[in-house]
Parts: sequence; C-alpha cells; structure tokens
Amino acid sequence: MNIQQLEYVVAVDNFRHFAKAAEVCCVTQPTLSMMIQKFEEEVGAKIFDRSKHPVEPTPTGVHIISQIRISLKHFRQIKELVENEQNMVKGVFRLGIIPTVASYLVPALLQKRHEAGNSIELVLKEVTTSNMINEILTGTLDGGILAGPLYREELAEYPLYYEKFYAYVSPHDEIFKEKEIDINKMDISDIWLLENEHCLRGQIERLCKLKKEKATGTHVKYESGSIETLLHVVDCNPGITIIPEMHAMGLSEDKQDNLRPFKNMTAVREVSVITDKGYVRKTMLNIILDIVRSSVPKSMQDPSLKQYVVEL
Repeated sequence: MNIQQLEYVVAVDNFRHFAKAAEVCCVTQPTLSMMIQKFEEEVGAKIFDRSKHPVEPTPTGVHIISQIRISLKHFRQIKELVENEQNMVKGVFRLGIIPTVASYLVPALLQKRHEAGNSIELVLKEVTTSNMINEILTGTLDGGILAGPLYREELAEYPLYYEKFYAYVSPHDEIFKEKEIDINKMDISDIWLLENEHCLRGQIERLCKLKKEKATGTHVKYESGSIETLLHVVDCNPGITIIPEMHAMGLSEDKQDNLRPFKNMTAVREVSVITDKGYVRKTMLNIILDIVRSSVPKSMQDPSLKQYVVEL
C-alpha cells in the first residue's frame, strides 16, 4: 500500500470513471486499474463496483474512501508544515462558500484576489454548510466561508464581518406603509423562507421566534433555494422575506424602496472563515483572510456587533 494508490482511489471516486481518473493522474487506465485492484487485495475488500456506470463505491468502499481522504490530508500537512515554516506562500487554497454569501461576495473576492497578485491559486466552490464541514474535515476543501458561530471543537473559526438583517416587504401587503417592522407581531404565514438546508433559514426562525404550529394562514407557502427567487415572489405576492445586509446593498434602486429595518431590534449574522483545527498553512490562511476582509465594507467588521449575533 502506498500514497500513489490512495490518490488513485480518490481520483476514481471524484470522477466515477477510470479513464478520466487515469488522465488526471497522468497514468494509463490499465496501470491505475491494476494499482487499485492490488490495493483492494491488500485491504481485503472491494472498493468500487465496476459493474455500475458510472462506477460507484461499494458500501464498504464509501467508508474506506472517507478514511483515505483523511489520511491524504494528514500526509499533505507534513509538506505544508515545512512550507509554512519556511514562509513559502504558494499553491492552491480551496475555499467553499455557502450560497447565501456566494452571490454577492464571490465577484468582489475574485477582483481582490486579482489585485493581490500573489502566487496563491484560489479555487472557489459554492456548497451548503453541512457538506462544507464534511469536505473540510476530509481534506477536499482547505476552508470555507459560512454563517456562524458553529462551536465545533474540530474546527477553527475566524470571524470576518457582521451583517444586519432587513425585511423585504411586498408592495401588495398592508405593512408596506410601515417605516419599521415589528418582528414580534409577525406570523410565519406572512414570511417567505429559504429551504431547510440553508442556515439563513434557521437564523430567521430564531430571529422571529416562529413556530409553524402558531401560523394562522392556511395558504400554501413556497420555500425557495435562493434569496433572489424569494425577492421575486415577494414582489408579486403579499408578505415579506428577510435578507442579510450585503444582499440588501446590492439591490437595484427600485427594490431598495421595499427594504425596512426592524423596530427596537438590532440583529446580525456572523460570517466567518472556518478551517480544520489542524490546518498548518497559517501564512497562506492569513493572506486569504485579508483578501476576504478587503472585499467587505469596514462598517461590517466592527467586533462590537458580535453581541447582536443570531445563533444558528
């Protein structure tokens, strides 16, 4: 068993195709297949079901591949530790971003990365919080930008900024005439929400202290996978949705008229970079943190806003 075999297994899992995996690994398909078969013989278990198209890991293979990814991550850390000690800043940083942040942060982030002009290759991937955590712990991602705090012992969190919540109100709703929204008087039937997989939804439910059993409305509600879709829904239907400050800042002038602050309440979400607690390329990480912070208004980076964070 050797590192090369482990890398071949991961490549096949990534592409679910032996020929594509061989091409990426710069070997012939017979060589890659033979090396994986030899590895399977050594561990005494089939990792891939070759009868499936595309190829799939066996149930046992799923667990083996997960452990292989962790082992490769630890192996890479040896080299990365030496590079960090020698202050060598080069290579790839794979950064995940949750969808409710990616839509407005990625364009600015790419611009700032171009202006920085360093030798870091920044690879961005839009991913949900649960998948991001899993990919960081298995080494598929180096870090991620998400809403926190998470309070997980195996992760390190680096707060970036704090953005306020705003109500986006339908012009077809009676409360459109209100200058401020009293969240304590809102009913869940009046609020359009994201799907459950988004952490922003959980924060909004806590913000509003909403319980579905308290809803008075009887009409069907639509749960969207994107904030932009929710805005279009609210434009055409009574009710409100709740959006973070960075998204509110990017609205067109006519849509800005639909924004309302909340009455007698300050509420924010904390957006952070997370990494595995054992991440060793600290110099590279600090450069990434600086690039991200430079993409965000200074007014949102005030640490005193942390006291108003709505927990996940």
